[in-house]
Amino acid sequence: MRLGVLISGRGSNLQALIDARADPAYPAEIAIVISNRADAAGLARAAAAHIPAATVAHRDRGEFAAEADARLRAAGVELVCLAGFMRLLDTGFVEAWRDHMVNIHPSLLPAFPGLDAQRRALVAGVRFAGCTVHFVRPQVDTGPIIAQAVVPVHPGDDEERLSARILTAEHRLYPLAVRLVAEGRTRIMDGKVEIDGWRAPEFAALNPSERPLDPLVSTPG
Repeated sequence: MRLGVLISGRGSNLQALIDARADPAYPAEIAIVISNRADAAGLARAAAAHIPAATVAHRDRGEFAAEADARLRAAGVELVCLAGFMRLLDTGFVEAWRDHMVNIHPSLLPAFPGLDAQRRALVAGVRFAGCTVHFVRPQVDTGPIIAQAVVPVHPGDDEERLSARILTAEHRLYPLAVRLVAEGRTRIMDGKVEIDGWRAPEFAALNPSERPLDPLVSTPG
């Protein structure tokens, strides 16, 4: 499956997807990286991996949508991956890629959508936090959930420490969720994602179907 990755900054989740493709059995490749910022550090990651990249300014949401859509389709993209893309997308763009665009968010959705999720989790006094990969819908951080990973909140945690712990989980979860989509294991039924033939690794929680199970990935050692 050909991926288009949208970024705004450092591109650490982009790097996780780049690293995943090093496995010859990984069922996806990155066809293009698009950033709304010319100074995004993730563009250097794309260049180092010899992945085509482009900067598309986001001064106007509609203009960005038109140019980004054209570039994604020209590259033969089948799945759009938002990886730290920090701008709101045009509703028409989101609908055009409905069920073919995913996002990763640093909370256990539907809790704490939007910005500052880690800080808000600490303020709320939750005992667990985590991250979520979901299909994108026009409303911010909504859409059918593909997979989640949970991390503990330790006594004395601040936003920086909790964010780092969640980010480590993100780097494992995003490639897994993309694999599920690329292998055709996901389908959306009544607003929820069902996953055929799965065995969740220890770090992730998936939404299984009732069909017979088969191995998906080995549990990391």
